[in-house]
Amino acid sequence: MSKDGMNYAPEGKTKAVCEYGEFVFSVIGLDHGHIYGMTNGLLEAGGKIKYVYDPDPRKVEAFVKRYPNATAVSSEGYVLDDKETLMVAGACVTSERCALGMRVMSAGKHYFTDKAPLTTLGQLECAKKKVAETGKKYMVYYSERLHVESAVFAGQLIDEGAIGKVLQVIGLGPHRLNAPSRPAWFFQKEKYGGILCDIGSHQIEQYLYYAKEEDAEVVSSQIANYNHPEYPELDDFGDAQLRGKNGTTNYFRVDWFTPEALRTWGDGRTLILGTNGYIEIRKYTDIGTPRGRPDNVYLVNDKIEKHYNVAGKVGYPFFGQLIRDILDGTEKAMTQAHAFKAAELCVKAQNRAVKIK
Repeated sequence: MSKDGMNYAPEGKTKAVCEYGEFVFSVIGLDHGHIYGMTNGLLEAGGKIKYVYDPDPRKVEAFVKRYPNATAVSSEGYVLDDKETLMVAGACVTSERCALGMRVMSAGKHYFTDKAPLTTLGQLECAKKKVAETGKKYMVYYSERLHVESAVFAGQLIDEGAIGKVLQVIGLGPHRLNAPSRPAWFFQKEKYGGILCDIGSHQIEQYLYYAKEEDAEVVSSQIANYNHPEYPELDDFGDAQLRGKNGTTNYFRVDWFTPEALRTWGDGRTLILGTNGYIEIRKYTDIGTPRGRPDNVYLVNDKIEKHYNVAGKVGYPFFGQLIRDILDGTEKAMTQAHAFKAAELCVKAQNRAVKIK
């Protein structure tokens, strides 16, 4: 498990859902290392990569070294004009992701972006209009659920009724800062959107998914810069409370205070309370144990008390579902409404946050 969350790119078992060459995608924007996880997932599900573009040749060189089947091109236009490319995946600067999506969808292609998918409510309205106008997808890589086997398995348990109706979701999303390795834009609030918009988007998306909520309100939110005065625009702490339309509740905390001794980049956890039991997900490590294995799920209900380690056992079905959605015109991987609602709430949480320090 990598100590560098920005470049953490999970790899799973290959499970192609289409013939090779049936689903072609290209990449624009290499500002965040999550593009490697996005690419891995699509390739493992049977996708074929064609072009890659970024204005920084060093980023492109590193990407092509990792994915030699990708052809580097000298401009974005090569990708947007290509008739074979069905979808463009990108992880550019957060504040620029929506604008890229507008260009991609205007070119008649689907768009798959890293989280957070946008940074303002104005961008959200533009994205909604463009989706309605073009019929193309604006999908989001909410990786802390989609690319974590324990998070996938917990969702399966909930769907099977293992804990009854979900009442509350508590999300803890600590990250390691690794400040020297971060680009300058990462510390500029207008560009990264703030901590609740950025890594808070993972937590809000998981809440909506596990609680099966289609809408929610931000009850309260807070941000702080407790210990990084050298980066005055950085939020190094944030938390929020949400209440769903169906009466469920959510609390989450995100921060940049992962201690150096931890074997991974963050001890991410999710606790889910239901009417008949509860689930705890320990995503990336099991602290204090010799192996520190990732992907631990703890289930307690009326019948059992059990620990599951599901690393390498569940896979990442989202990517195959997304490919089939695009090829078949379905909406099984994630609804567009869900992707946009998580984006909306993370921006609202950030905008309304009380600055406590």
